[in-house]
Amino acid sequence: MDIFKEGLNFDIGGILSIALPVVLKILLLIIAFIVFVPIGKKVIEKTIQKAGKSEKLSPGRVKTLEKLLVNVFSYVMIFVFFVMLFAIFAIPIAPLLAGAGIVGLAIGFGAQGLVSDVVTGFFILLERQMEIDDYVTSGGYDGIVEEVGFRTTKIRSFDGTLNFVPNRLLEGVANHSRGNMRALVDIGISYEDNIDEAIAVLERVCAEFQEDERFKDGPNALGVQGIGASDIVLRVVGQTENGLQFACERDMRKRIKLAFDEAGVDIPYPHQVNVEKMTK
Repeated sequence: MDIFKEGLNFDIGGILSIALPVVLKILLLIIAFIVFVPIGKKVIEKTIQKAGKSEKLSPGRVKTLEKLLVNVFSYVMIFVFFVMLFAIFAIPIAPLLAGAGIVGLAIGFGAQGLVSDVVTGFFILLERQMEIDDYVTSGGYDGIVEEVGFRTTKIRSFDGTLNFVPNRLLEGVANHSRGNMRALVDIGISYEDNIDEAIAVLERVCAEFQEDERFKDGPNALGVQGIGASDIVLRVVGQTENGLQFACERDMRKRIKLAFDEAGVDIPYPHQVNVEKMTK
């Protein structure tokens, strides 16, 4: 019995002497990963922001590069973590990498969409087709870009929906956030109204808005845009700061309506005639 206890104590002691250093190494690796990764992300963010100021990059470009590099850094650190974890357990890395290469090649033949996403994402970033905070229309999606990645792009629709769009589907990108935008208002008047008088009212309203700092050019009353079944359409156009065109259009419509009411200019609307009451 004494011999058995001595053997048992020796086995436990031997296991502990082997296991404790391994456990300590794993704990140190996890602690180092938890501490170093956030620090590395902060360094990348600060470096990109500093470079953006010195190179005079747009805020959207800075955010795009910042998120992209942080994601790449995270993937690299995860790879390094597992490599070091295998090293602790004395697992040879070279055969695993060779096997991963063969498996990756086999998967690649069935993952052409993924390859297409990565290639398209690279050219989107290289050509600066879109950046974070840009208002874009592409691939049937319309909204604000929240993230541009190598595989997917996140577009937030105006109803709040966050769309994860594979980059290969982003065809014919229409970027509405580059340069000044056009504020356009079409408004109809009745056939009985005097066109010249109505245009004169629009010109007075335009003169008021030309003092508005949101407008970079105009607005101006262009005149008759079209002749409809029940109205004559007049058009007002101006160039505004990017992203402010919708608010400017709303403000102009309101002011034009008030000005038309003051001048006695009618804006036609559908009328419903009660035939039964007329016959009585």
